[in-house]
Amino acid sequence: QVQLVESGGGLVQPGGSLRLSCTASGFPLDHLAISWFRQAPGTEREGVLCITSSDGITYYLDSVKGRFAVSRDNFKDTVYLQMNSLKPEDTAIYYCATGGLDHCSDYAYPVEYDYWGQGTQVTVSS
Repeated sequence: QVQLVESGGGLVQPGGSLRLSCTASGFPLDHLAISWFRQAPGTEREGVLCITSSDGITYYLDSVKGRFAVSRDNFKDTVYLQMNSLKPEDTAIYYCATGGLDHCSDYAYPVEYDYWGQGTQVTVSS
């Protein structure tokens, strides 16, 4: 059973940065692709990006390209989402998730993911 725990959310001003962490237990992280999703109030959960077990990256949102980056530390069983140049429209609950595979899908359909973290709130506001 894979368990995921996010941390690192908070309140940040527009233009600021945050780094989110997703720590896994119950299964070796180095075998898993990890995706980040987000959900703003009144909207559907959307995929942000994904990192494969071999550090390949797939972006699901064009709006975060050039601002968000993802990396992993398999020794710490942790995936990081570095978010720079944050905008108010980035405000959402951010989740990490995995479908138990080592590769990323071309599209991020939440229903295809079996394991989710509890989410961490990111608020971008002045």
